[in-house]
Amino acid sequence: MPLVPSHYNPPHLFKNGHFSTIYAGLIRKVNGVNYERERIKTPDNDFIDLDWSFTKNGSRKLGIILHGLEGSAERPYVIGSAKIFNQHNFDTVSMNMRGCSGESNATFRAYHSGATEDLEAVVNHILEKYSYDDIVIKGFSLGGNLTLKYLGEGREIPKPIKAGIAISVPCNLYGSMLEIHKLKNKIYANRFKRNLIAKLEQKKVQFPEWFNGKRIDEIITLKDFDDFYTSKAHGFEDALDYYEKASALPHLAKIKTPTLLINALNDSFLSPACFPTQIAEQNEFLFLETPKYGGHVGFYDKNNQYYNEKRALNFVNEL
Repeated sequence: MPLVPSHYNPPHLFKNGHFSTIYAGLIRKVNGVNYERERIKTPDNDFIDLDWSFTKNGSRKLGIILHGLEGSAERPYVIGSAKIFNQHNFDTVSMNMRGCSGESNATFRAYHSGATEDLEAVVNHILEKYSYDDIVIKGFSLGGNLTLKYLGEGREIPKPIKAGIAISVPCNLYGSMLEIHKLKNKIYANRFKRNLIAKLEQKKVQFPEWFNGKRIDEIITLKDFDDFYTSKAHGFEDALDYYEKASALPHLAKIKTPTLLINALNDSFLSPACFPTQIAEQNEFLFLETPKYGGHVGFYDKNNQYYNEKRALNFVNEL
């Protein structure tokens, strides 16, 4: 499918990628969504918390929303997506990754960029317990990588799943790791690391035996964190093995569900490989839109409805 032309043209301040990213993450507020929480068990005796938002009159359509690294269902970009879906007759369920719902999860492992088994568990639970004819999966950043990987890994996609939408996706994890460690992204990297280290300290209380002889204070970079914890807790050899096996990029060519990928050209987290132009041109189901502006999960637009939210709705309605 040829590249999708983008018509996103924000106000002048929001043409700056960093301003767009920071405003969306720290300043934007979204009201008008009331969550109902459901806790489900995973096959390995852990739990995942789901935050549901239902339309007033009931719906046969559902949006599954996945947050990014160290996010949650409470992030404005998740609530904004839930709100616009609700306004257009979609129920929504926002998945809190393991350990991201305000309570430490029960197992030593947590979540990571390639953990599609957890998304699959959520989808299976929904299909078994609820009756939806049309399901859309929308993921942001890490959640976008999960969405793309889930759709392209080769599993049989349940018939109710009609579309995927992926926003600001580091689909080549190694390349994005290199970008996040550059000076331009230092404030973001430090914030991510601080939050991840805090959770690792909780794991040390829960599982002290694993930390014998291991020093958390030796973690200097995000790659160090992935070498120390992410890879070891989730069955990878090291960080590089994790980046290779968890990336969605190798699976994009196999996606057979209509899927929209929106990555802004001024997203400072993304490497050139995160703009898979050639793959999109050869896969009729993958629609790649690369706006000039938007930053990382930015996409400011008027009336507090962001471009990616309106664009996602239009994409689904056009199918």
